[in-house]
Amino acid sequence: PGAAGAAVAPDPGSPPVDRRDWDQYRSVFTPDARIDYTSVGGVAGPVDEVCDWLAEALVMFESTQHMISNVSVELDGDTAAVTAMVINPMKIPDGTVHGTVWITGGWYHHKLVRTPDGWRSRHLREEASWFQGLAQDPASGEPGPDRAS
Repeated sequence: PGAAGAAVAPDPGSPPVDRRDWDQYRSVFTPDARIDYTSVGGVAGPVDEVCDWLAEALVMFESTQHMISNVSVELDGDTAAVTAMVINPMKIPDGTVHGTVWITGGWYHHKLVRTPDGWRSRHLREEASWFQGLAQDPASGEPGPDRAS
């Protein structure tokens, strides 16, 4: 794929996360990639460590759906910096028909590199902007992460 591949897939990691397809998620990144989800209460580290955390953390959600928009690509030869907005509603079962929906919004910042197999992310950082929908953290029972910044 050419440089357009970077723009067409601003966060190629989202569909595999929503489908819980960790092999496909790993294929989005270079072997030495670093991923940082600390702004949403997650971990920062290598791909395998982040996959393990995602698989465990997402168990509480019945479904998630990352919606990506407003993509910005800065191409520099065989590298690209891609920033894209994300809104991610996450459904938490609560015994009702509709469940509880927690929504987070922010940006994904990818540093991509062109490889023989196409564009791969060597660094992903999620930048949270806001959360909505939970009065308390479902894991700890502490006051919820609703906030705007």
